[in-house]
Amino acid sequence: MNPSSAGWINKLLKEISENNPYLKHEKASFYDALRSCGFIYGSNLGIVAQIIPKKDLTESELCKTNLCLALYYTHANSNCDISFIESVIRFYTEIDQIKTSFFQDLLGGKKSSEQLEKIIHKRIQIDANVLTKNFNYFIINALLFVDVLAYQTYLENLKISTKYLKNMEASIASITLDVLNSKETKNQYDESLIKLFESSLRYQENSNITYKKAIKNVNTELEKYYILDLACMATWSDQMIDVKEQHFLEKLGQDLELNMSKTHQSIATVNHFYTVNKDNIALLSSKNIVQSFYNNSSKMVNKLITRNSKRLYRELKDSKELMVLLSQSTVRDLNKDEQKKVQEQLIDIFKSIPSLAIFLLPGGALLLPLVVKFIPKLLPSAFDENRIEE
Repeated sequence: MNPSSAGWINKLLKEISENNPYLKHEKASFYDALRSCGFIYGSNLGIVAQIIPKKDLTESELCKTNLCLALYYTHANSNCDISFIESVIRFYTEIDQIKTSFFQDLLGGKKSSEQLEKIIHKRIQIDANVLTKNFNYFIINALLFVDVLAYQTYLENLKISTKYLKNMEASIASITLDVLNSKETKNQYDESLIKLFESSLRYQENSNITYKKAIKNVNTELEKYYILDLACMATWSDQMIDVKEQHFLEKLGQDLELNMSKTHQSIATVNHFYTVNKDNIALLSSKNIVQSFYNNSSKMVNKLITRNSKRLYRELKDSKELMVLLSQSTVRDLNKDEQKKVQEQLIDIFKSIPSLAIFLLPGGALLLPLVVKFIPKLLPSAFDENRIEE
């Protein structure tokens, strides 16, 4: 089975068959297997539950396989009478209508395994193509389990609400931000990452949601496990969990109504996973993940802005309010309401420019502050009298 060649999904489904023991695992056990292979952390180092041999699959191929297996397990343990392949394509079609037109060219026509292969390929590969490998695994690929949770909700009545997606992503962002703020000692890159999160939240009504509201949004056992594991992973960005961070994680576990043993298990698991696999995870090979993110994603954003400068400027000219706010951002800091307006209007513009679709995917909002940083370079010099031409 080769996830980089056509026909791999049919081959995978044939290999595992409906009698495969993994389909009969309890949800909590299967989740633990997804965590052990690295899927939950965004660093896929093996096949979930060793369902099939790992062989020489690349990390992106492992990620594709695990996402497919997680979706297949979810379907097999539902009451949905629509076939697995058709239901997943319908699910991504529904998500596409809600969030972005990124998959638009893949969602028409007959629903086939080949079509699903293209969707999964694009869902995984887009991140590796335009973001640094390190940051990709730390933030965006770790959010793939949101797809699985949303698919599980979709299968209950064959529809998914915007409210569920917004609540999940807002809760993840809010709790992760609280984790970062719980660090006993913050360096300049920790502060930068906190600021980046704060200015990147765009789905909720306010610029941020409270910790209490974030906890309230998390209802099922799998959602609770996932939020807790993401929080543990965030504390490990500096390769250690200090006492203050541990206290925060223990409180988080209590607020999620999980046993203390579950919280300690989550902390121990993330410590074990990253310690044992530190030589095989790109995240840990970087001296500082946030520095790596800024250096590499800044180059990527600058490249995208430059390539689309003419069309982007035309779109900006048609949005008078956005033009005014962007011009003001060159001489003063925008307040939270103004930042929210800028982000919302930029998202609307990005929908019309396919090559900027990365900003519409889960995690893509983290790049929006960098977009705002580069966009003033497109504006007439009268908007920025103090600019020094490079």
